[in-house]
Amino acid sequence: MPKVIPIQPDAPWTPLDKIHARATQGLFNRWRWTFVWLTQAFFYGLPWLTWNARQAVLFDLEGKRFYLFGAVLFPQDLIYLAALLVISALLLFLATAVAGRVWCGFACPQTVYTALFMWIEHRFEGSPQQRKRLDQAGWGAEKLLRRGGKHLTWALLGLWTGFTFVGYFTAIRPLVADVGSMAVGPWTTFWILFYGLLTYLNAGLVREKVCLHMCPYGRFQGSLMDAHTLNVAYDHRRGEPRRGLLEDDPRDARNGHCIDCTLCVQVCPTGIDIRNGLQAACIGCGLCIDACDEVMRKLQAPKGLVRLASLHELGGAATRQRPFWQRVLRTRVWVYGTLLVLVIAASVAAFAARPDVRMNVIRDRSVMARQVELGALENVYTLQLMNATDHHRPVVVTVEPAHLVSLHRPIAVSLGPAQASTVTATVRMAGAAAAQHAGSVLPIRFVVGSPDTMDPLDVDEPSTFLVPR
Repeated sequence: MPKVIPIQPDAPWTPLDKIHARATQGLFNRWRWTFVWLTQAFFYGLPWLTWNARQAVLFDLEGKRFYLFGAVLFPQDLIYLAALLVISALLLFLATAVAGRVWCGFACPQTVYTALFMWIEHRFEGSPQQRKRLDQAGWGAEKLLRRGGKHLTWALLGLWTGFTFVGYFTAIRPLVADVGSMAVGPWTTFWILFYGLLTYLNAGLVREKVCLHMCPYGRFQGSLMDAHTLNVAYDHRRGEPRRGLLEDDPRDARNGHCIDCTLCVQVCPTGIDIRNGLQAACIGCGLCIDACDEVMRKLQAPKGLVRLASLHELGGAATRQRPFWQRVLRTRVWVYGTLLVLVIAASVAAFAARPDVRMNVIRDRSVMARQVELGALENVYTLQLMNATDHHRPVVVTVEPAHLVSLHRPIAVSLGPAQASTVTATVRMAGAAAAQHAGSVLPIRFVVGSPDTMDPLDVDEPSTFLVPR
């Protein structure tokens, strides 16, 4: 049984509490904003990329087509979506086993948009102290302008986010033209407003309450970690007993280095005190590390009073001399990493081997078999041909075994990009062969080929040929 890391319960909270996090500078803050800009450049920019004169990434639910650059996925390809979800879960497990809630602190959409909305709030309303004074001030011209400008900017960012999200499911360039001409459909309008409002509420008003009370990840993270997992942690051995700002020199080995300045609490987006130990509300953003390191630098004390550390290290085990990779590469990390590599390899191999042209064969059940001239027999089939590429594909269909059956009429189809076509195939067996195999159900195969012999498709689908008595 894996060891479960105990996590401190959440601190009491009331709906009147409002967190005004203080801005800080440092390594973790730079990494945090790097991920903010990278994720948002990807999210807002990807729908505008074109590929072969069409949107590079488009999930056309109405047309039942998913376009991923040069690939076209049909509903039958949902297995790849399942594989993507498994890969995402394993990545989350691996990241959590190595460095705790690093996903929450740097790449989670809730964290990213909360950071953006708080940045806007800081620009309009100032520092935490100024925001608190503005909260207590009566309504006047200044408060109306500052609050109104903030909420208007939030609303515009939320609407742009909702518009971009809908742009993944409706071609975004025509959507811009429809918005400009006020010709947007009611459902499209609803979803833009819905996701815009959701962004506005979650990132602007609810913010850290999502992490504190709605997100389930913080509740089960302990089962994914062990004593060697790196977490944002406070070194009690070094920090205690705490000293006041004007008391003894914190560099003195007899005194704790923590001067109880509470900056680690002031910069925390969720308002927790990291000195109380590992908590479910900690999102692992590391801002408290930046704040504490800056204080230690000013006090000329060693950095790392608050740092990424494991419970094994904080408990006094002599692991600091071991190389970093030895502390990271543990049994559960190997298990998660191996499973992740295997699933990725299998998914990539399966995706690369997927045929460009698909075929489904459906027997005509209204007439199972019919006899025609000279005692020959015919079975009728419906063939569904699908082109899983973004260019035209001419194809021809044949039937095997050729010495027993043949097509009554040749089948040649020119499939457009991402096009599906339905054709009727009449398979005939000569009278002598039908008499020889009376009462049999013979296996046959429909084969899709290309008129260009240099471009083999190797697509075939089994079926049966019914020979009545």
